Amino acid sequence: MKFSAVKSSHNAEFTVYLYSQKDDLQKLSMSAQEEKYWQKSYKDAGSPMVRINRYTSQWLLIHIPGSKGNEYSHQEKLRIAGNKARKELCADKVKKVKVESLASSINPMAFVEGMALGNYQFLKYFSDKKERQSSLEEVKLVGATREEINDLDAIMAGVFKARDLVNEPVIHLTALQLAKEAQKAGEQFGFKVEVLNKKKIETLKMGGLLAVNKGSQDPPTFTIMEHHPSEPLNKKPIILVGKGVVYDTGGLSLKPTPGSMDSMKSDMGGAAAVIGTMIAVSKARLPLHIIGLVPATDNRPGQRAYTPGDVIKMYDGSTVEVLNTDAEGRMILADALAYAKKYKPELVVDLATLTGAAAVAIGKYGIVAMGNADDDYFEQMDRSGKETYERIARFPFWDEYNELLKSSIADVKNIGGREGGAITAGKFLERFTDYPYIHLDIAGPAFLSADHEYRLQGGTGVGVRLLYNFLKHRA
Repeated sequence: MKFSAVKSSHNAEFTVYLYSQKDDLQKLSMSAQEEKYWQKSYKDAGSPMVRINRYTSQWLLIHIPGSKGNEYSHQEKLRIAGNKARKELCADKVKKVKVESLASSINPMAFVEGMALGNYQFLKYFSDKKERQSSLEEVKLVGATREEINDLDAIMAGVFKARDLVNEPVIHLTALQLAKEAQKAGEQFGFKVEVLNKKKIETLKMGGLLAVNKGSQDPPTFTIMEHHPSEPLNKKPIILVGKGVVYDTGGLSLKPTPGSMDSMKSDMGGAAAVIGTMIAVSKARLPLHIIGLVPATDNRPGQRAYTPGDVIKMYDGSTVEVLNTDAEGRMILADALAYAKKYKPELVVDLATLTGAAAVAIGKYGIVAMGNADDDYFEQMDRSGKETYERIARFPFWDEYNELLKSSIADVKNIGGREGGAITAGKFLERFTDYPYIHLDIAGPAFLSADHEYRLQGGTGVGVRLLYNFLKHRA
């Protein structure tokens, strides 16, 4: 979908008008017949959308109620309304549309964002993809600024790439192929990419990543992405780390199926979000030094697979007693978090489909967050979560949870039991940090079994909009 800014909606073949009160419609100079039709349609049908067919053009009048004091919820209603309008337009095979707000209280950018997010399609494997293709190709926003359009373009590029990666089956997206996708993105959008192969990973002694990979026929990768403008505003880099388990069987601690393993191509949702965010920040040319790290492998019960009871020596030299091979994400993230120390970062944020406990706790409606970073970082992340409606729920991060991770034969064990499962996973990861740290568990919203408004079935790309907003506020 293409976006552009225009000064007027005049001479448009199809225009969507957003209004809050009846008086707003006076700006349209409707005929008496049109006004009568609008009143009848609005009252009798009870629909917030009314179609006006003119001789040379068509209007879609959409009523958006006032915010009633909750601006974040109001913006989300606009996104939802945008997606509903998109469905209406696509049903009529509309290709181009202008969007204009008739009320100062209505932000058309949120509305168009909902249109764009809902218009995403993953049609790669359909034989009739041309027939399934959405008709809507172009949206022109009346009164939008160049910066707003550029932001929207950057965000959609990042989100759509993240969704594509999550939706891609592992038969076509191994760890090697995920690294290649990052390289392609770097070439296209202008950020540096270095891929460490298995030999280099072995040289670095990344024991966690290598252990999870032992059951696989495909080698692991460790991808380093860097957006480094000439004069960044931050003296120390902000680092994003994404879990890149391209498929998770659970290893020897085999997952049940269906309802579990059949969606495990999505277990690299954190890696997809990091790649998508790197695309967005580079396309938008944010004046920040940002590094993305993606450890990647699949987790399979091969003949040489790591086993419950193994003791693994990690990249930082510490030892981990493995009690569950399905707690593999934290093993590969631990090596990446320890590797991040070399950059002496301002802040490290990891994203991972890490625990079922996080999904059980808050479902698909938000992201579980925790960490040791100062409150100002969490406060900004919370604001960004509300502004994008990729909301975070901050969990406690008390040191007492470390008691649940004590091992009798190693420095730490990789699971802490049922109690506080999402938190003990975060506390495990914290052991490998020495910097301000935020852990985002996206297990709930990263992959959906059915459409939820503009968040579509399959990969949602969650985390890209959140992190872009967070980073832009720091720019």
